[in-house]
Amino acid sequence: MHPPDAFHVYDTTLRDGAQGEGMSLSVNDKLAIARHLDDLGVGFIEGGWPGANPKDAEFFRRAQSELVLKTAQLTAFGSTRRAGGDVVADLAHLRESGARVVTLVAKSDVRHVERALRTTREENLAMVRDSVAHLKAEGQRVFLDAEHFFDGYVTDPAYALEVLRVATEAGADVVALCDTNGGMLPRRLAEIVHEVVGTGMRVGIHAHNDTSCAVANSLAAIDAGATHVQGTANGYGERSGNADLFSVVAALEDKLGRQVLPDGRLAELGRVAHAVAEVANIAPDAHQPWVGTSAFAHKAGLHVSAIKADPDLYQHTDPAVVGNDMRLLVSELAGRATIELKGKAIGLEPDAGAVGRVIDRVKELESVGYSFEAAEASFELLLREEMGQRPSYFDLESWRVIVERRADGQVVSEATVKLHAGGERIVATGEGNGPVNALDNALRSALERLYPYLASLELVDYKVRIVSGAHGTAAVTRVLVETSDGVTEWSTVGVHENVIAASWQALEEAYTTGLLHRAD
Repeated sequence: MHPPDAFHVYDTTLRDGAQGEGMSLSVNDKLAIARHLDDLGVGFIEGGWPGANPKDAEFFRRAQSELVLKTAQLTAFGSTRRAGGDVVADLAHLRESGARVVTLVAKSDVRHVERALRTTREENLAMVRDSVAHLKAEGQRVFLDAEHFFDGYVTDPAYALEVLRVATEAGADVVALCDTNGGMLPRRLAEIVHEVVGTGMRVGIHAHNDTSCAVANSLAAIDAGATHVQGTANGYGERSGNADLFSVVAALEDKLGRQVLPDGRLAELGRVAHAVAEVANIAPDAHQPWVGTSAFAHKAGLHVSAIKADPDLYQHTDPAVVGNDMRLLVSELAGRATIELKGKAIGLEPDAGAVGRVIDRVKELESVGYSFEAAEASFELLLREEMGQRPSYFDLESWRVIVERRADGQVVSEATVKLHAGGERIVATGEGNGPVNALDNALRSALERLYPYLASLELVDYKVRIVSGAHGTAAVTRVLVETSDGVTEWSTVGVHENVIAASWQALEEAYTTGLLHRAD
């Protein structure tokens, strides 16, 4: 294992990531995300800018008593003193933040110095020198974010390097080179990093993803000698986001054999990625490399046939390395291997005849709008049906739904179901805030006496999609229902020209699946 300070994994989710569109983190959210990142084992967590807004100030105040970090060090972010300002007064918020590490941002592009800061080159260098030296004298460790460094290096390399040199001589431990506009490509970026590393300074990389190269640029910089990498959880950040720190870390450990996290922590990557997304209230990207639910999902029959022989043939790594799982998707592209492996995963051993029938039915049903890759519970019932093992807990006689708009503007839905279960005929009604909710309530009312377990079921998601737009409002609709019993979740599908009929199909299969797998 590398010495603890030999390589820095530096997370900026709580500041840079929070600048992403649609991202709004409360203080409690930031504390929760910091704990998850610490569980992963990152070395530094940038908590925010304590002098910029009351929320960040409160975060640092509460962190001193509420945030117990096992691995990471909390870092405060801020700018150098103002042009012509007083370093003691301007940096008070950083000194008083309680953070042992401070990251200062400074201009390293002469155009920004002259046009944005509206000051001289000399004064900008003095701002860097004074600020770093002051915080070092106060006992804080200092990193420097050289903002717009690569653009500045292209414009005036001597001045960009002078900013880094001044910071290092004043006591900065790391100078992080920032591709602030995200316009660099890996080859040129690596050349520049190599040149800076050659001066003897400790170099870091801070990449944005505007050209979709942030992860590649980060890895190229590390290959060129950078020993400090900054990024955000799941690549969150303004515009197109920052380097996805999770992808960088996974590549370093799994592909390059460089251990940058504590022992055993890489297997926490998938869990932490989804936990952070949950706290941030952002739907996880199913196609996110390494940790997405589709990252190791296989659909084509040819792929799955090879995977049955050797999973490594169509996977770049074992998904368990990063806490993920291989998934086999059932669709019209499925072959025998897919059906056999899916069956094995749920404890079934379909014979060759059943497998052939399932393949034919999947192709037939998907041609009219079904989608089994998004409704694995429905696929299980189809497989069981072809094996003669599908259970039947109730038989439908009829259902009816009435939607009434009353004079006061209120819209009320009422459903009636007639079915046979437990040797008796049952008629039940239910009301709801929509026809599907009413139908769900009626079905629950009819069956709960016989099957008390159904009281724990909850419809947690309901999606409708038009799968054939040729007939306008008469088009075929597909309904996906996600159901939970408080412990597990499962998805079912229904397809029909009538959206309520499609919803009934999905509901019926959701209840059947729940009863099939209920705890005895």
